[in-house]
Amino acid sequence: MATAENQIYTSGIFNPIIEKCEGCERIIEVESQKICKTYINPEAKWKLGICNFASHVKPEITTSKIKINPLKASKRAMGKK
Repeated sequence: MATAENQIYTSGIFNPIIEKCEGCERIIEVESQKICKTYINPEAKWKLGICNFASHVKPEITTSKIKINPLKASKRAMGKK
């Protein structure tokens, strides 16, 4: 990594990563400190749930089945012709 890039991360603006960030592709190590190269304060991204920059975590998508009355479904289908 170039020294100019290191100065950006070591200036004190970027906070070190938290435990939930481990395994992400966006982590870089500068002067023996792990830092997120995308976001300045990684802890804040995890406060409301999953970080939207996290490359190692996939959101769970839940689907629910709704029972449809077959009689109403057939009537709706007939009306659309």
